[in-house]
Order: sequence, then structure tokens, then C-alpha cells
Amino acid sequence: MSDATTDLELGPVGQEIVHENDRVRVWHIRLEPGERQPLHRHDHPYLVVAIQGAKNVVQTIDGTTIDADEPTGGVVYRDPGAVHMLTNVGDTTYLARLVELK
Repeated sequence: MSDATTDLELGPVGQEIVHENDRVRVWHIRLEPGERQPLHRHDHPYLVVAIQGAKNVVQTIDGTTIDADEPTGGVVYRDPGAVHMLTNVGDTTYLARLVELK
């Protein structure tokens, strides 16, 4: 069985790694209104901490669209394995820290 993402060019989980050690990797994510994060894969379980919330939409590799409103100060846990894009469809800048658990 082949992995559907084998031939795809995947982007990074966030724009910048702000901290990393043998247990965690912390990414900075910033999306202006209308901006989209490239298609990427989550190989580790992770937490997203919304520093400045926004109205986001997740589009999975199979085309499924999921509303992902993230209020300021909100925290969400997600299991690994997801391949998706994140788009800020709101009118505020989205700022977050994504903490991958190694």
C-alpha cells in the first residue's frame, strides 16, 4: 500500500522553530487574514496554543473542510498523522505556538 503523500511536496508545520529539545519542538505560526499555511504533515502528537485567535479552516488532503475557530488563549490537542492546510478565513491575524510532543 502506498502513502498518498509520498509524491507531494509538503511544507513545514509552522514558519519558525522557536524552541526544540529531545522531548518537544515548538513552532511559531502567524497567518494574516486570507493567508494559508502550506500542506503539511503532523508526525507527532501536538498542542496548539492560540496567542491571538482567528477564524480558521482546515482542509485535509482528501478535500474535507473543517471549521477550526481558535479563540485567543485556547488550547487544543491533536493526534499525529494529519495531512492538511490551515487558512485564516477571518479578519484578524492568527498567532499561535504549536508544541509537538516527541
